Amino acid sequence: MRDCYSTPLNTRYASKEMSYLFSEDMKFKTWRKLWVALAECEKELGLNITEEQIDELKSNVENINYEVAEEKEKEIRHDVMSHVFAYGTQCPKAKGIIHLGATSCYVGDNTDLIIMKEALVVIKKKIINIICELSKFALKYKDLPTLGFTHLQPAQLTTVGKRATLWIQDLTMDLEKMDFLMENLRFRGVKGTTGTQASFMELFDGDEKKVKTLDKMVTEKMGFKKEFMVTGQTYSRKVDSIILNTLSEIAQSAYKFSNDLRLLQSMKEVEEPFEKNQVGSSAMAYKRNPMRSERIGALARYIIVNSLNPAITASTQWFERTLDDSANKRIAVSEAFLALDGVLNLYLNISSNMVVYDKVIQSHVLRELPFMATENILMEAVKKGGDRQELHERIREHSMEAARRVKAEGLDNDLIQRIIDDSSFNMSKEEILSLIDPKKFIGRAPGQVKDFVEEVVNPILEKNKEMVGLNVTINV
Repeated sequence: MRDCYSTPLNTRYASKEMSYLFSEDMKFKTWRKLWVALAECEKELGLNITEEQIDELKSNVENINYEVAEEKEKEIRHDVMSHVFAYGTQCPKAKGIIHLGATSCYVGDNTDLIIMKEALVVIKKKIINIICELSKFALKYKDLPTLGFTHLQPAQLTTVGKRATLWIQDLTMDLEKMDFLMENLRFRGVKGTTGTQASFMELFDGDEKKVKTLDKMVTEKMGFKKEFMVTGQTYSRKVDSIILNTLSEIAQSAYKFSNDLRLLQSMKEVEEPFEKNQVGSSAMAYKRNPMRSERIGALARYIIVNSLNPAITASTQWFERTLDDSANKRIAVSEAFLALDGVLNLYLNISSNMVVYDKVIQSHVLRELPFMATENILMEAVKKGGDRQELHERIREHSMEAARRVKAEGLDNDLIQRIIDDSSFNMSKEEILSLIDPKKFIGRAPGQVKDFVEEVVNPILEKNKEMVGLNVTINV
């Protein structure tokens, strides 16, 4: 629809898979599945529910009569009871046992947990594939020296591949947190209006064992290993805060990667992919702007800030429950997942197709390396009988003049040539040049990459091999 607001998270950024998980269709079909599961378990535990009633419920899980539900909600102003009514019109034999003993949060909260659990799987799959692509990149460029930067000033050399392991390591930490979260995510289960299960105690004539069994049966039927032992009317809203904090942490990792890439693209060292017909600027036709990396930053910032919503909601719930969570929760949770899905689509697209300009990288290294090499030259010259203090002063003078020449005149760094021409060092040109091979300044960077991929990345990829091989489409 073009005549009303629609979220760009759906139209521009998130995948169809993630958008569907937070759709009305997914929500209301899950409600019906929960009503079926409740009826099945109640029947199994002895309530007067027939197989015919359950079959009727099952046959109408997918064909939701939305018009009936929407019309009823206008009348009674209650979404759950409107859908109970609509379901009942399709299932006249089962009408009387739909939602038996349950409160609205039985379908509302449990559905939210089911959707978040499935959405976390989508997020995990994309992280796994980004790690896979970045590890290929890291291995390919593990030996390529590049300037390291501290304070955004040239520092000791690293390698292009070693830098990529820093991006991967952030994601492996996020993945570890996600795995813990997914393994320990609990179901609200069957708890009743204030969490006491009083309605179910009434249904089962005070049989506490059956009520506890019902809770576990429904939990397992809906794909969860554990249920909350205690709740108020809702599951603790800290769950939403914990989940969105985890999404925020993933967004932070992606944001850091995107900033690094934007800086590298500015230096013309590494670029994000740029299609043949892509336009970088409406005015400056020559530009190749890092638009995808910038979009990662924009969406990641939104996710990070949005994570405050469930934190505030969790801390302001009164006693067993207040309803100031609902409107905020249905926006904050869904948009966090949709936005992060968009971020990871972009991250995977970029990491699969980064362009490296090794000649530019080499030229930047050679421009700064002479300054870094002076200590090695000094030590070697002293070994040949030179006076350290005198040679240190000569290097200082040459360095200052070379730096002035680079900064003030825009000329090449001629520090090495100055040292070659200075007889005080008593070294041949070949001896001096042999000391400034960039690969002598990268330490264990190649070995670190190899070790990291073998010992950290490969076990992750092997453990999750069924998730590797994902292709994503970005819309803009």
